[in-house]
Amino acid sequence: MTRARIPAWLATVIGAAALILAWWLFSLLAFPQQEGTTFTPVPSPYAVFDWLFIQGNIAGAWSVFQPTITAAAIGYLWGNGIALVLATSVLVFPRTETVITQIAVVTYCLPVVAVGGISVVVLGGAKNPGDPSATAIFLAALVCVFTTVVGAILGFKSADKASLDVVRVYGGGAWTQLRKVRLIAALPAILNALQIAVPTAFLGAVLGEYLGSITAGVGPTLIRLQGQLDSAGVWSVFLLCAVFALAAYGLFGLAIKLVTPWVAGAAGVAGKAA
Repeated sequence: MTRARIPAWLATVIGAAALILAWWLFSLLAFPQQEGTTFTPVPSPYAVFDWLFIQGNIAGAWSVFQPTITAAAIGYLWGNGIALVLATSVLVFPRTETVITQIAVVTYCLPVVAVGGISVVVLGGAKNPGDPSATAIFLAALVCVFTTVVGAILGFKSADKASLDVVRVYGGGAWTQLRKVRLIAALPAILNALQIAVPTAFLGAVLGEYLGSITAGVGPTLIRLQGQLDSAGVWSVFLLCAVFALAAYGLFGLAIKLVTPWVAGAAGVAGKAA
């Protein structure tokens, strides 16, 4: 006897409603407004809605997010490009796997704030108002390296040994194995790593902007709102960041299903069998 499952969209609606209700109760009970002031560190959902839509601040959201998204996109391309080159070199030079893996681990373990402070001194920020920050681009690239290197290496190693032997028997070398077998086998793992890197790169860009040397973007906007004790504005920008990261992550997931339909089909067959 099979149990009826709640549709995914209904589960999402219920979860969102429960989260908003918990947020509202938390702001009302744990952080009530003190007498003689309107400030509260945790504004109610209505206060955030008022700041975004009634006061009309949502109209300027693109001007705030445009430099950050640009920096995140450039850093995403650089970081994942370098990571894929490093992972591919492991196949050509297998003895370098330990070194390359250690490099990836180091990029993951480095304190981002300390590295960001050094990069502000070395690279600087935005050259012109509205341009992406060089530090934001660097940090966005840095935080992408680890997951993509590890995911790509594991994906390349998941190739079927029999298929590799067939290529070798017909005179194919390491590059032929890479193009004909390993790349196809590794594609799901690589795409999953690239999907994880989407919100990670955006977070790195925000941290890079938050360190200064830029006049426009999410980072300086948060600094200004915090200085004004505008908690509703801070929470609104935070929620917009979360919405953008989740939307980008979800869209990349849809692209993965289109590019690798055999993986989705296998998962569906396994689910039905279970």
